[in-house]
Amino acid sequence: MRRGTRGTTYGRRGGALLAAAVAAALAAGCTSGPGAREDGRSPESTASPATPSGHPGSVLAVKVDNVRAARPQTGLEAADVVYVEPVEAGLSRLMAVYATGFPESVGPVRSARESDLDLLRQFDRPTLAFSGAQSKLLPLIDRAPLRAAAPDEDSDAYVRDEDRPAPHNLYVRPGRLMAEPPGADALTTGFRYGDAPEGGRAVSSRTVRYPSASFTFTWSESRDRWLVGMDGDPARTADGGRLAPATVVVQHIDVRESEFHDFRGNYSPYVESVGSGQAEVLRDGRVYEATWKRGGATDGTDFTARDGERLDFAEGQVWVVFVDSANSAAKP
Repeated sequence: MRRGTRGTTYGRRGGALLAAAVAAALAAGCTSGPGAREDGRSPESTASPATPSGHPGSVLAVKVDNVRAARPQTGLEAADVVYVEPVEAGLSRLMAVYATGFPESVGPVRSARESDLDLLRQFDRPTLAFSGAQSKLLPLIDRAPLRAAAPDEDSDAYVRDEDRPAPHNLYVRPGRLMAEPPGADALTTGFRYGDAPEGGRAVSSRTVRYPSASFTFTWSESRDRWLVGMDGDPARTADGGRLAPATVVVQHIDVRESEFHDFRGNYSPYVESVGSGQAEVLRDGRVYEATWKRGGATDGTDFTARDGERLDFAEGQVWVVFVDSANSAAKP
């Protein structure tokens, strides 16, 4: 696996900046309203995000905004795994997972969803960086086996970029949440890396469509990577480069309504990441029809080819795009 640059060492900023960060954090995340408030607090039963300790061997997961106003995002290119999740209004949100290296900052950071909790159970007490959550979801986050790291008055891990509009301007500095990256052994995803399998078919690009968002992955022979496009535009890093994973997984899953909704009555989609189903694995300019299986919430996800053999991924970053198996628009 690739190794990134470690974050800065822990320090404490002045009271004025902390107060400003707290006030701004309250506005971050999903839309608030009666009975579905997002207050940005860190759950009381978890460690304070101001202490850069983390859990030994735990990954850092960051919820990242993905509307047009949030782009280009910062720090995605350093993630080991990027999950693409459906959210309200047919849009998408990202969860970036870091184990082998930390970038200086990641963002814009946005709010958590119910299905994040099951997805993160595959890791050993991960740290989840998020801007907040609906008030009725917070008790579930309290009880989840993770370290919740939302902005609070004791944290200088979060900063606002005053040149970008809120709520698309909250960033987290991983080195102030965790002392150091845990290493590749913390990536208990079930993913296996190795030589390309036999079979598959050559493909130049693959497009996945959500009701209000789209992703295109175009093979670059010169870079040996899949160039990411979002909503018809090249997906770029903060410094102008291209987001380019080595492996892309289009994972067909069941999507149901979460128990939680915003003040408009829009229920959050719940991604059923435990179970089994069909998938397509893109690597080395080819697509492989596959089957995925995740036996329980604490398990990673195994991928096998049509002949039943294990399907290895290419070394490097992996993007997993969750699509509703009932949504024919997501299929080729």
